Amino acid sequence: MTAGLLLAVCRVHALLPTKDSTGVTAIDKRAAEGPVKVHPLGITGDIQASRKHHGGPSKAVYAYSQEDADFWSAELGREMEPGKFGENLRVSGIEASHAVIGERWRIGEVLLEVTEPRTPCVNFARYLGEPNWVKRFAGEGRIGTYLRVVKGGQIEAGNPVVVEHRPAHGVTVGQLFAGLSPEQADRLQAAHDAGAKLTPDVTKVLARVQAQRAPAQQVSA
Repeated sequence: MTAGLLLAVCRVHALLPTKDSTGVTAIDKRAAEGPVKVHPLGITGDIQASRKHHGGPSKAVYAYSQEDADFWSAELGREMEPGKFGENLRVSGIEASHAVIGERWRIGEVLLEVTEPRTPCVNFARYLGEPNWVKRFAGEGRIGTYLRVVKGGQIEAGNPVVVEHRPAHGVTVGQLFAGLSPEQADRLQAAHDAGAKLTPDVTKVLARVQAQRAPAQQVSA
């Protein structure tokens, strides 16, 4: 199976003030030294300030690829070091933005499962200070992926990242973020019907695709 490398494990460095109802954001994450424990709600020592949009079992860990970070470093003319995207894991050799939903990653003692793409927010844009950042970041499709924790344990920079399982439906977080075709939605729905564990956000997308198809089906009938 595919193997990559864990370059850094990142957790919150400082809470920064925001203008939203939460009042703070945990977007400022930095690389930790040595082994770090991973539990069902994420990285020990990390938090999510807004639990409505971040965190929880299905968004316990956020991963971003070095290859995508290198693209942005070139685009922005500055180094996008680990944690700069608010990620918990900076990986190399693994395409986080194109990981298949339900794909499982083994890192050290830990087993993670790909769940859904990251949706950029205004706090991310303010943190980076880049104009039109949300639209620009989303437009490139280099959005990274959230993962749930199947088995906790310790991880640290330098651990291999091994893709132990990749579902046959083949639908990626990038495709979900860009908008599923009816055929992709059918494959993902079939996997869900067969027992695949999808997040509420993903099932809402599938329901929306089905609702959009219903009028067309009625007309053709």
